[in-house]
This record gives sequence, structure tokens and C-alpha cells, in this order.
Amino acid sequence: MLRILFVGDVVGSPGRRALGKMLKALRSRLDANLVIANGENAAGGLGITRTTAAAILESGVDAITLGNHAFTKKDMLAYVDSEPRILRPANYPPEVPGRGWGVFEATTGDRVAVANLAGRTFMAPLDCPFRAADTIISEIGGEPKTLIIDMHAEATSEKLAMGWYLEGRVSAVIGTHTHVQTADEKVLPGGTAYITDAGMTGVHDSV
Repeated sequence: MLRILFVGDVVGSPGRRALGKMLKALRSRLDANLVIANGENAAGGLGITRTTAAAILESGVDAITLGNHAFTKKDMLAYVDSEPRILRPANYPPEVPGRGWGVFEATTGDRVAVANLAGRTFMAPLDCPFRAADTIISEIGGEPKTLIIDMHAEATSEKLAMGWYLEGRVSAVIGTHTHVQTADEKVLPGGTAYITDAGMTGVHDSV
């Protein structure tokens, strides 16, 4: 059985330290074959840099997804083109550096597609994430069969709408951005796993 571990938003140096100290043992205990982490707040709680991205990857993460703060740190504009393990939202305009989805090999040998989308409600305007999702599915063409979506959005309704829109067409829709884990994890009728927000990796006794 293919097991995929998704790590909620890694926030600042405490989040990076927690990931570095705990991920190896957690991956072993869960027998996770692939690890995905949202890293858009890894650098001081806002954005990500080449250095913080490297720390996340060195901790054992296979793919980093981002979000609306993908390019808050300007050095990422050049770095995302050279690092295929980092994904920025696929519904950024076509001219934006980087890629919105990629295919990664799990320890089982299975190929897993991972895609990053950003919402538009209460956030900066971007291209339609629903159309972007359709384009990704068309480009993948059913191979690999496993497709994980990180839906980085503010509104719970928009994330849930994406879950229902992609129900039966992708393996999982996992919400990120609000840093509070929700209790609505479920498998939709078509077999798509869904959760509105995966929460965060960082300081617990804090605001």
C-alpha cells in the first residue's frame, strides 16, 4: 500500500527545527513512502528562501508546496526554476517562474503527481484554480494514477468546493494556509480524500 505523509505549513525556524528533529522517526513509524510539506512560511513565518527550502528537503521531505507567499523572498524567483521539488501555485500566470505540479517517485517505486493551487476568495487575484486543476488532470492524462492537490486558500468554502469539483478525479485534496487543522477529514463518494486544512508545523503556545 502506498502511504503519503502530508505536513501542514512549516512556519519559521521552530517549524523547521521540529521537522528536522521529528520527521525521520515519524516517517519510519508511519511507513510513509512519500512526504509532502507546505513550506510557504518557512522563512521567518513569511515566504521561503533557498536556505530554508534546503533545510526542509534535507529533513526528508520529497516535495515542497507553496502558496500566496511563494515569492515574498525574491531569491525564490530564480531558485524555483532550478529546483523541481518545489511547487508554486499552478494558477499563477504562465510567465511566472517555476512549476505548479510535478511527479515524484515514492520509496515503493510508485510515481505520484503533486499539484499546488491557490484560492482567490479573500486573497490576491489569480487565474481560476478550477480551470488550472482541469488543465493539470488533462496534462497528466491518468499516469501516474495518484494525484495529490494542495489547495492553498483562505475560504473553507472554496477549498471544499475544490474537493467536490475534483471528487473522483484526484486522490486527495488537502487544504493549507489557515494554520488550524480542521476536523472534517473524509473520503468523498468518488474515493477522493479531503481535509479543509492540514494545520501547521510550528510553535504551539503562541499566536
